[in-house]
Amino acid sequence: MKLLITGSNGQLGSEIRVLSASYKSLNFIFKDLPDLDICNLKELQNFITKNKITGVINCAAYTAVDKAEEDEGIAKNVNSKGVSNIVKALQKVNGKLIHISTDYVFNGDHFLPYKESDPVSPIGVYGATKRAGELAVINSAIDSIVIRTSWLYSSYGNNFVKTMLRLGNEKESLEVISDQVGTPTYARDLAKTCLEILCRDSSNEISENGKLYHYSNDGVASWYDFAKEIMTLGEMNCKVHPIQTKDYPTLAKRPQYSVLNKSKIKTDFDIEIPYWRDSLKECIEKIKS
Repeated sequence: MKLLITGSNGQLGSEIRVLSASYKSLNFIFKDLPDLDICNLKELQNFITKNKITGVINCAAYTAVDKAEEDEGIAKNVNSKGVSNIVKALQKVNGKLIHISTDYVFNGDHFLPYKESDPVSPIGVYGATKRAGELAVINSAIDSIVIRTSWLYSSYGNNFVKTMLRLGNEKESLEVISDQVGTPTYARDLAKTCLEILCRDSSNEISENGKLYHYSNDGVASWYDFAKEIMTLGEMNCKVHPIQTKDYPTLAKRPQYSVLNKSKIKTDFDIEIPYWRDSLKECIEKIKS
């Protein structure tokens, strides 16, 4: 398979790049702006056809949750139109697609981990535009799946873990929200899962059991729990104090509860998912090394 990684300079794309040497059956091409713009259909179609691309992992996304409330047009262009363009380009070559989506398609008014079959109801522009991108994939005829994930972090790029480590060195104490609950996801674990799915017997369709899957690390945490563990594993003396969402207003509303049920991806692809604290330890050791 000749595999195109879009948005390759982000957290997930960077982790796939690191892992790529271990997947000899895949021939990788890594692209990001300005070299390849998924919002330009003609450019994308020409690139995929010319380079004989047979698979795409779409890591490209507009992920600035608060800015999306003001930049709705840009968010729609990347998260919806861009995904639709990838689908159209792959239709011409009968290629496979793994598209990455988000827990923000849910409104957070739940008390059990969200299943793929649960109704969606985004509460902000980011979630709504990501949902539109999902539908472009789900409603297509190509062999494709959507993987929703949550609270992504990595040793690459900007993310909550790196911010907490920086602030832990700068401050004696921090206040972190304790009433938003989900699960942190190490981008390397998600990257490995995407590649394992594509490396299955090529005669199998990745979408043979449906087009929607959930993936995060196992376990449950609040942002406060997450921050506390970062300080512990990072050997920081910074104290973390819990606050409520109402005490930290943001432009975009966040889901209060967005734990994802991973039973389907575990069963269909025979995947083991690490516990979030174990993966966090691995990531922080890498950052500190």
